[in-house]
Amino acid sequence: MKESISSRVRRIISGSIHQFIDALENAAPEAVMEKAVSEIDETIEELRAELGRNIANRHIASKRLSDAETRHNDLSSKIELAVSENRNDLAEAAISRQLDIEAQTPVLKSGVRELEEKGKELETFIVALQAKKREMKEELRQFRLAQAKSVTTAGDNISGDIHTRISKAESAFDRVLEKQTGLRGDTGDMKTAAQLMELEALSRKKQIRDRLAAVKARMKGPL
Repeated sequence: MKESISSRVRRIISGSIHQFIDALENAAPEAVMEKAVSEIDETIEELRAELGRNIANRHIASKRLSDAETRHNDLSSKIELAVSENRNDLAEAAISRQLDIEAQTPVLKSGVRELEEKGKELETFIVALQAKKREMKEELRQFRLAQAKSVTTAGDNISGDIHTRISKAESAFDRVLEKQTGLRGDTGDMKTAAQLMELEALSRKKQIRDRLAAVKARMKGPL
């Protein structure tokens, strides 16, 4: 199973260069350490690209929500105009459209919130990896100093599975899959389905009439 980008970032953050060294066998430790540092750079670039897409999507989602709210407000004034002109048919049509907008608004707001949270997560990952890079570069510097003073090579006592450890520092992060949701309606016989549709129509008609009555009452004001 492929790991998510968040899982891979957390695994890199939780690791250390010394762990990579301890797990190597028949490999140049310094080369692997340098590779681990360069992997972080590649990961940061991928996260920045993902963040760029997130910002663009947030802009689109926010624009859709703003447009929906603007249309809703515009319809409110038109409903009052229709009522003042004794055009209940036009008022009901506008109210029907308002109800459609209101049904979609929570989903639009939820989408904006999710994108904002994802953007903050990506920004946090980038900052964390930048800090991790500084830490690993310092460990690499210390390792080189220790190697210069050591009379034995670092590879003499290295053991473990190199492939397993190197894979933990890999930079080929998978693309974050967009979450898709859907609703599946209940099934039943045709008679039941027809009755449910009729009930839904009656409920919607009542909503429209109730709101029309509320608008009229508000326009009349206190006696």
